[in-house]
Amino acid sequence: MPIPSPAPGRAELIDHLVRTRIAGNVATPRDNNLSHYRKLANGDRHYWLGLELGDRWTDEQDVLAVMAERCGVVDDPGHRAGQDTIDPGLTVDALDRMAAVLRKSAGEGHRVLFATGHPGGLLDVHRTLAAGMRAAGCEVMEIPGGLRADEGFVVQFADVAVLERGATLWHTHSPAPMAAILDALEREGRPLPDLVVADHGWAGCAGQRGVEAVGFADCNDPALFLGEAEGTLAVTVPLDDHVLDPRFYDPMTAYLLDAAGLRGPSGR
Repeated sequence: MPIPSPAPGRAELIDHLVRTRIAGNVATPRDNNLSHYRKLANGDRHYWLGLELGDRWTDEQDVLAVMAERCGVVDDPGHRAGQDTIDPGLTVDALDRMAAVLRKSAGEGHRVLFATGHPGGLLDVHRTLAAGMRAAGCEVMEIPGGLRADEGFVVQFADVAVLERGATLWHTHSPAPMAAILDALEREGRPLPDLVVADHGWAGCAGQRGVEAVGFADCNDPALFLGEAEGTLAVTVPLDDHVLDPRFYDPMTAYLLDAAGLRGPSGR
């Protein structure tokens, strides 16, 4: 599949992110964000996304401070309801950091695993990145067959690992599908990925297991930002992970591939 073309420049991409609400004034309301920060701080593992946060983040104000710094949410703890934000400049900065990881990985011909817990929004982003990495000489890993997790099947669709339940690709925050893949690779004596490109618990589990991981995360999913702050994840890109039309992510994907020096198999 060819690289989406043309790749926008930084200013053009920022304008696009704001217009499509991938960043800027995003749809996720402030009270939802704060509720998730509080639940993470209170030890609810659903919000840890596969990371082991211990007792390091038991104050929701500390979580808010990291989210303001790395995601761009409003840093005023008194702002309890209404609109919240993602700083589009931080989104592009993180895309640049992710591009550097992808470029290095492509240069070394790494084994790369792609996965998403948000197939309704981000599946095509991951699929396009996989095509670019394969064209650059990387091995896009094939997962073992017959895997199950969370009452569903862990399968690969268009080179991207997903959770399937009831003939539907499933939205999931769980780390269990990624754990099933990594455990099966070890059982079969196969090497683990050199790099995981993912989101939600797929990314968190990989990072926690010591695999280099980069991921995308919404402003109500603080765990991956904490993981990056602690060095467990290499990069976390802040964005709304399910906007009105998945095609809205195409310019962002084109920017990322271009910044990483990747091309699709057509050579474009």
